[in-house]
Amino acid sequence: MKGRVLVIDDEAIVRVSCERVLEPEGYEVVVTSRGDEAIKLLEKEHFDIVLTDLKMPDMDGLEVLKTIKQRWPDVIVIIITGYGTISTAVQAIKLGAYEYIEKPFTPHDILKVVERALQECKSKGS
Repeated sequence: MKGRVLVIDDEAIVRVSCERVLEPEGYEVVVTSRGDEAIKLLEKEHFDIVLTDLKMPDMDGLEVLKTIKQRWPDVIVIIITGYGTISTAVQAIKLGAYEYIEKPFTPHDILKVVERALQECKSKGS
């Protein structure tokens, strides 16, 4: 297993797409549609990477990002959004997001960002 990835998105197609791209490449993928559920999962389990949507009905991606970086600063957070603006991208990076990917994204986009993030994280740890 290359790493554990938590995908948070209120769109089922995005969750399924991320699973279909990452699992065959050796990642364990857990999905949820809500930010608050994601935080509960993080309290119980370790994840290397969190892919989170920006706009969700219960808890937005920036709120998820802030909570993760406060409680689990080593977890890599990647924001995915269909509502990308320069100001939200800047805000996300300032809050500690590793990357900011706009929808629609290709399978190659997600895979490359996840692989690069894990490699950088492992090289910093060694």
